[in-house]
Amino acid sequence: MFTSWVFWLWIIIALLVGAVVGFFVAQRQLKKYLQKNPPINEEVVRTMMMQMGRTPSQKQINQVMKQINQNMK
Repeated sequence: MFTSWVFWLWIIIALLVGAVVGFFVAQRQLKKYLQKNPPINEEVVRTMMMQMGRTPSQKQINQVMKQINQNMK
């Protein structure tokens, strides 16, 4: 009976540790992926501003991109 209880305890501990480690590994991989492949680039920002009826300058686009990059960190 004692060995059965210890066996199941180790199974539960291993599952919990695996879930925690898996979460942090997945989070790290996602951050790395988003840094290499940002979902928004300058062309997307320029198109969005033009659709809103604004003619964006390069300075405005750079400001928006800087804000986006700061929020991703």
